[in-house]
Amino acid sequence: MSKNYQNPHTLRAAVKHGDLGTRLSLILCGAGNMLHGQIVKGLLFLAVELGYLWFMVIAGFSCIKMLPSLGWLTQQEVWNDAKGIYEYVQGHNSVLILLYGVVTICVSVLFVLFWRGCVISSYRAQLRLKEGKHVNTFVEDVKDLFHGNLQKLLMTVPLVGIFAFTVLPLIFMITMAFTNYSKIDDHLVLFDWVGLENFKKVLSFSDTIGQTFWSVLGWTICWAIFATVLNYILGMILAIVINRKGTRCKAFWRFCFMLSVAIPQFVSLLIIRTMFNQDGIVNLMLKEAGLISESLPFFSNATWARVMVIVINLWVGIPYTMIQATGILQNIPQELYESAKVDGAGPVVTFFKITLPYMMFVMTPYLITQFTGNVNNFNVIFLLSGGNPTPVGSTAGKTDLLVTWLYKLTVDQQYFNLGAVIGILTFIVLAIVALVTYRNTTSYKDEEGFQ
Repeated sequence: MSKNYQNPHTLRAAVKHGDLGTRLSLILCGAGNMLHGQIVKGLLFLAVELGYLWFMVIAGFSCIKMLPSLGWLTQQEVWNDAKGIYEYVQGHNSVLILLYGVVTICVSVLFVLFWRGCVISSYRAQLRLKEGKHVNTFVEDVKDLFHGNLQKLLMTVPLVGIFAFTVLPLIFMITMAFTNYSKIDDHLVLFDWVGLENFKKVLSFSDTIGQTFWSVLGWTICWAIFATVLNYILGMILAIVINRKGTRCKAFWRFCFMLSVAIPQFVSLLIIRTMFNQDGIVNLMLKEAGLISESLPFFSNATWARVMVIVINLWVGIPYTMIQATGILQNIPQELYESAKVDGAGPVVTFFKITLPYMMFVMTPYLITQFTGNVNNFNVIFLLSGGNPTPVGSTAGKTDLLVTWLYKLTVDQQYFNLGAVIGILTFIVLAIVALVTYRNTTSYKDEEGFQ
């Protein structure tokens, strides 16, 4: 496609060069299509516009009007003379007001995009008529969805799902971070906008929540680095040992290590936690063997607990890396190894000059994904240590990651506003680390150049 190509079907061009029908579409969606012969299509466009206007009149304008205040009317008792009892009159609910307001704004944004598409559709039909070309009927447009525009048909349902179950909840969570929605001062039903106060509290070094955040963030980064690097190194070594020519029964050894993946992770982690408890089978066996006199504090001491979750995560994560590395090792050209052997290179030189660079080039995106997964590794921490043992502030423990702390803040402590802030900051940290790391790798800079 030429760099000088300009799309003639734009909203600006439609407004500037559109005929009466196209400009009428700026007010009545579908009017231009109907005037240009696309009656059914135009009626559908008009029906969507009328549906949006009906929604806004019935509920939309009221929802947006309530957004600035988030409600003020509390539940009240009203005496009913006929029944001789007090009746409760429901007040405002800030959560519903915020949710309905966010939904209304998002629906309005979608309608603006729809309106833009209607105007451009009318302008496209106008140009085709002007050039003497055929303008598709509604039936022809539907048939085209199964041929030339099949991608639009196939992508509609996934896009609707992403918008409804990912984008909307994400926007709702972000807006919640700017409110005082928490059990503090009983703001669980009615709450207000507080601007950036929650972010200041979380990022402050003097506030208890801020001190907890920086402590948990430091451990989260240390955990993610150790979990990612050790999983990669040990998984790669395991794959190399199993894949070497002298190893027999390769399939059997791969099967043994993949058993930990086949078993549901929460089952394995709960069993391991039971085994390493104060009165678990590991401590009992060590006592019976005379190696210890008192139970080892696997999960009751902060240092022990941190080491244990890292080690147990290796048992869970190494098989995944092993399978990834095995696929890469089997695709490294054998001619490279043969040439290195002819040149007198030993196993160590061959590994650092051929195997490791090849694997790093291919697996760098996987490592970034694994680092992100470890930052959000809820299962291992929550099921093994529960974030315990030693408390950090009043809401977190020494082994809590940001994701487990967020869970405690929202589910246990009901600090929904602070939980939203933690979620936003976690996303920012991961986005910066992932983007900076990936953009400085060979996989990104020289995608086609590795030979």
